[in-house]
Amino acid sequence: MPSNLSPVAGETTGEHQLAEPLVFRLGVTAATERLDKTLAQLLPQHSRSRLQGWIESGHVLMNGQPAKIRQLVGPGDIIHVQPQQAPEELAFTAEPLEFGVLEESEHWVIVDKPAGMVTHPGAGNWSGTLLNGLLYRYPELARVPRAGIVHRLDKDTSGILVVARTELAQTSLVRQLQARSMHREYLALVHGRLQQAGRVDLPIGRDPSVPVRMSAERPIAPKPAVTHYMPVLTGADAEGHVVTKLVCRLETGRTHQIRVHMASLRHPLLGDTLYGGTMISGAARQMLHARALAFEDPADGRLVSFEAELPEDFCKVEEYIEWEE
Repeated sequence: MPSNLSPVAGETTGEHQLAEPLVFRLGVTAATERLDKTLAQLLPQHSRSRLQGWIESGHVLMNGQPAKIRQLVGPGDIIHVQPQQAPEELAFTAEPLEFGVLEESEHWVIVDKPAGMVTHPGAGNWSGTLLNGLLYRYPELARVPRAGIVHRLDKDTSGILVVARTELAQTSLVRQLQARSMHREYLALVHGRLQQAGRVDLPIGRDPSVPVRMSAERPIAPKPAVTHYMPVLTGADAEGHVVTKLVCRLETGRTHQIRVHMASLRHPLLGDTLYGGTMISGAARQMLHARALAFEDPADGRLVSFEAELPEDFCKVEEYIEWEE
């Protein structure tokens, strides 16, 4: 701590519990500075952006009054700080959240994830995720890495995934994914007419110009990605937009894989505005649903399989389309 900044007598210095308020009185030789800059000197273990967040949310007082980021502080001023947990520190907090469970055993849980729910905490989504809900419903998952999550679905993709209830089960399921022996099948609605089944074998990596996108055209650190697809229905909505319904099967499981591969064929998913799709026929999110999952049960090696019904919003989009016989 700089010599001209000191804690009020009786306050504890060094490491602080998050519930413990910190009080600092600026010495007579303290320079007049912006509050956020002064706090950055007082609490160097926290980033300035985090400290600014505390100020904006009312967790910092200056001389007993709510503080502002840009206000000046100087000799004799008293700063009260109530430290807050970082969002990532709350990531593994149990929360009562709604999601479907299709079946469960002592080794696994088959989840039917709703569209709009993030699978695993990450930047911008540190709470309200499937992981938080799993910890609430199955507290024993706190002892399993990543709360037992074996694979993920995008936030706006609905459908089926498996969660391991033990570390041994998780190891077995992850190995099946790596060996490409786990069967994963999706239903997708894409723009345009696709008449023949096919296979896309294009490595996928981060898009160099748009951080939230993946790319098969100019990927950063690309990884192998293989998607099989088969058209099952073709039709058009009332405005004449042609739509094809596909069954897609994954060999690999890269981020946004089906979305990127279909876009690479110039047949992006309905509602997938990130990859060139449009919100026609009432599609308010990418029309992608993880329908089926099959794997060898870690308990006895027998093949088990599951299916998740189409959610209501997907069905409504299908109703907008007049399908060909």
